[in-house]
Amino acid sequence: MSIYGAINAATSGLTAQASALENISGNVANSQTIGYKRLDTTFSDLVSSTGAVQARQAAGTTYATSRATNTLQGDIVASQVDTYMAINGAGYFVVTQADAVIDGQTTFATTEYYTRAGDFELNEDGYMVNSAGYYLMGFPLDARTGNAVGDNPEVIQIGSQPLPAQATSEIKYQANLPSYPQTNNADTSVPGSQYLDTSGAITTTSDIAVADIDDFLNSSISGQSITVYDQNGTPLNVEVRWAQTAANTWNAYYSSGGDAVTGWYLIGEVTFDAAGVMDTLTPAGTNTVGAGGASFVIDDLTVAGVNAGDIEFSFKKGSLTQYADPKGLASSVSLNQDGYAAGQVVGLSIDGAGRIIASYSNQQTRSLFEIPLATFQADQNLRRVDGSAFAATPSSGKAAYGNGGTIVANALESSNADIAAEFSKLIITQQAYSANSKVVTSADQMLNDALNMVR
Repeated sequence: MSIYGAINAATSGLTAQASALENISGNVANSQTIGYKRLDTTFSDLVSSTGAVQARQAAGTTYATSRATNTLQGDIVASQVDTYMAINGAGYFVVTQADAVIDGQTTFATTEYYTRAGDFELNEDGYMVNSAGYYLMGFPLDARTGNAVGDNPEVIQIGSQPLPAQATSEIKYQANLPSYPQTNNADTSVPGSQYLDTSGAITTTSDIAVADIDDFLNSSISGQSITVYDQNGTPLNVEVRWAQTAANTWNAYYSSGGDAVTGWYLIGEVTFDAAGVMDTLTPAGTNTVGAGGASFVIDDLTVAGVNAGDIEFSFKKGSLTQYADPKGLASSVSLNQDGYAAGQVVGLSIDGAGRIIASYSNQQTRSLFEIPLATFQADQNLRRVDGSAFAATPSSGKAAYGNGGTIVANALESSNADIAAEFSKLIITQQAYSANSKVVTSADQMLNDALNMVR
């Protein structure tokens, strides 16, 4: 290699180290950027000439290329924001950009982008947007099956419409009724005083009239109460009472809620065997026995004049028993029902399966969208775009779903650029740059010496 060749090689070294410095500076600048993937630098030699033997070969020049680190995980840090997400493992969030606003509605570009920056928050239109302005995409979920709909992700928008009310269809009841109820009338010295008072107008097979409420309350015990809902979500307080009518035999009632004629409606009769296990159910009026023989179906349950429809009053799985109780009251009472009022969205969360779950003001939750993770055969060939995002290229392959890592809720992935490591590379790059400049200086001095010889 001639002196000119040495200058050419050193100049290429200066150019290559300048490229390395550019990558380092970019990495340092983005050391706090969410989801950023640093660029490392690879140096390759260019052989200017070769000889037939080792002794005639020259080192040649060099050039620098960037090396992607997309597959290198950044640290995952916790966050208190429920809509923030991090990816643990392979994959990218699928995002897009807003295109225009037409008639007050946002339209979106057809191009999909991919990012690890999961700092998504709801905007005023219900879209999930990260700090770089990218809109999150996902699969809507079928409300009945919970399965994803379609195979192409769409822009996620959380609607503001309320969750419709659901009418109560079943009241699950659990209790132990005492073998001897301690009613107001109960007197152990008077046999039968614990039974329903039928000395007046009350019978064991009819509803309780308003005029007989006091006699009824004094000869029955509380079975507690529960709120149920009609088809419009109107709450109704259903209060239950039990009256023993004979040994091992009970009547169940629910309150009319202030009816002018009837104070309590008879649901039906329950009998127990000698061991305290529920035996038979005999419904009252138009009520029926539910499938399986462990429930009453209350026909047109009505409270305060509001009809909630047919509701199953269930004692399934042996949930109603009659054992001795020292207090003589219904014990271990638990009531549950399956209805609810309409509700507004009050919060969002992300579960481990990458599903967006909406919480409503009526204490209900619904899974609305599934967030897919896109993977590529050749991540290193993705094209970098603004905002810590990437675009697919022919050499990266198409996005595939189902093989990514896991989504971590309430967390963010930090930049994988480490300041200490970048500073170490900066020192080495600076020294290499200085050394190449020294080669240029030395070669220039040698050329000057050669020119001075002819003077």
